[in-house]
Amino acid sequence: MTNFDRNAYGQRFGAGVATGAQVDQGLRSYMLGVYNNMVVGLGITGLVALGLYLASVVSPGVTIRSGAQLTEFGRFLYLSPFKYVLIFAPLAVVFFLSFKVSSMSVSAARVTFYVYAALMGASLSIIGLVYAHESIARVFFITAASFGALSLYGYTTKRDLSGMGSFLMMGMFGLIIASLVNIFLASSGLQWAISIIGVLLFAGLTAYDTQNIKEMYYEGDGYAVAEKKSILGALQLYMDFIGMFQFLMSIMGNRE
Repeated sequence: MTNFDRNAYGQRFGAGVATGAQVDQGLRSYMLGVYNNMVVGLGITGLVALGLYLASVVSPGVTIRSGAQLTEFGRFLYLSPFKYVLIFAPLAVVFFLSFKVSSMSVSAARVTFYVYAALMGASLSIIGLVYAHESIARVFFITAASFGALSLYGYTTKRDLSGMGSFLMMGMFGLIIASLVNIFLASSGLQWAISIIGVLLFAGLTAYDTQNIKEMYYEGDGYAVAEKKSILGALQLYMDFIGMFQFLMSIMGNRE
């Protein structure tokens, strides 16, 4: 989003120079928009995941490892080749949004983000078949508390976190490679290490991305530019939250 022309849509506060109070108020409004978009995205994800889970099992509340019977819809969703759509569709949408957001309208960018959140909910719906439901709720609240603290740190700290970016990206590439290798090794020890490292990486990314999103704010941005930045910021923090949640589930979730 840094490639936007900051003067393309005019000045938010007119031709004059904005005062410090105006900048602070504008920044607060901008960050509130980021978090609002993110929370709506998480809400969509949760509702879609719950709805698909309920539609997929004959006896809700019983995990698949305990012998839960899938409905016809559930078998189509999780056992047919359609399962690969659930895996790869969110990835395709997030790449589309990242590369096309500058040429999209604000409403189209927001709808695309919500579509991505819904697809992610469909992909995550399978955790209800594997993990005990009380552990899902517990890990969600732990993730929310951890995310909130880390994001607050990233927003308020005076320390420059930009140096973490390269390290975190290298760590993510290493994590992806290790995960692919473990598909063939099926090592529980390696999976445990991957999960621990994954939690730490997404914890760092939460603080780093929050500060980066804050730095992207510019009081001279017009409405369209500011809203698109807000949506992209929400997308970044949303992915940090989901990544942390998934790895914490791997560590703390109770499988039945």
